Amino acid sequence: MSWASARVVAAGCAGPLSPLWVPLSEALGCRLAAPLTALVAVPGVDVAAMDGYAVAGDGPWRVVGRVLAGGAFHEGVLEAGEAVEGATGAPVPVGAESVLPYEQAVAGAVWVDGRAEAGRHIRRRGEDITEGAVVLGAGAVVTPVALGLAAALGHDELLVRPRPRVAVLVTGDEVVEHGLPRPGRVRDAIGPFLPGLVEWAGGRVTDTLRLPDSAAPLRAGLAAPPTSLHVIVVCGASSRGPADHLRAVLGDLDADILVDGVAVRPGHPQLLARLPDGTLVVGLPGNPFAALAASLTLLVPILHGLAGTRGGGATGALT
Repeated sequence: MSWASARVVAAGCAGPLSPLWVPLSEALGCRLAAPLTALVAVPGVDVAAMDGYAVAGDGPWRVVGRVLAGGAFHEGVLEAGEAVEGATGAPVPVGAESVLPYEQAVAGAVWVDGRAEAGRHIRRRGEDITEGAVVLGAGAVVTPVALGLAAALGHDELLVRPRPRVAVLVTGDEVVEHGLPRPGRVRDAIGPFLPGLVEWAGGRVTDTLRLPDSAAPLRAGLAAPPTSLHVIVVCGASSRGPADHLRAVLGDLDADILVDGVAVRPGHPQLLARLPDGTLVVGLPGNPFAALAASLTLLVPILHGLAGTRGGGATGALT
């Protein structure tokens, strides 16, 4: 199959995952499935932007109360000639015209004087964001800043497109995970790069399993995948050598072979199949360069399809 045709097949075999409501702690990296709106105004009430005195009318002012952040002025409307001492972020009384900062105030036991600028140092309700305003559109990536914004706007959960869940099966008797390989052995270079590539394409690696070159462990790994898995990536075993068991195991499992080899160098012995339960299997060659080419050919379009980005979801440099 041509490289372009293989990518079309990969992109077409995976539709967008259904939106889910998830807590903020699980939404990072997902894409919004609906616009993010403000459930509350920001700020929610008129608040002081400086430590000092909320004042009404001209000074000097008689100090009639004190309010800290989280508190409230319960004495009614602030009348001309009155002041309420307060902290930054504290609600200002109804009737307050400005805040006189401590640095500009001359204070006594009951009275305070100074030069207050009309309208200064008060953040009015909804000045930053009005209640009901749309602050992020559907499809926006939930970044750390977006999580903080959602929390500030009153959200505990977000409706998102979930990130596709990927399991990785690394095969090969010759593959070692740590240290300097002995003669005849090689370091695993595919397992370490796959999580970053999957993340870059919008997915998430949830499990990594290392298997010997044998059909039985591979069959067990494919026959009993973790719950709610979308894609299994098999590293190695996709060619036709004596240690490559993927095709035979997929046949035993009644998998539907969608792509069996691609006209690309490196990486032609790559494979795409669908298990009877719908889980997709991507077979990568054991050579790291070939595995990268195969990942970009088959795995990345699949993840874009599941994430609902159709090729527009990965941003930033892969290398």
